[in-house]
Amino acid sequence: MITVDFGKRLKELRREAGISQEKFALKIGMDRTYYASVEAGRRNIGLENIKKIADGFEISLSELFKGVGVCNEKK
Repeated sequence: MITVDFGKRLKELRREAGISQEKFALKIGMDRTYYASVEAGRRNIGLENIKKIADGFEISLSELFKGVGVCNEKK
């Protein structure tokens, strides 16, 4: 599912940045429990919040979605 892939990508970026969920959510002005549910792939997040996350990581939207939704199955 794309929500799970997106959440994994966020977790990867956050860990690379060396920041906790709580600190990152505070940085971008988002509730920690909401952000945690996005990172866990349980929430279908809106575009404005996606932009907040990209800005928080200081990356473009295309970089934020790098590898998300890519099918790795062989046909």
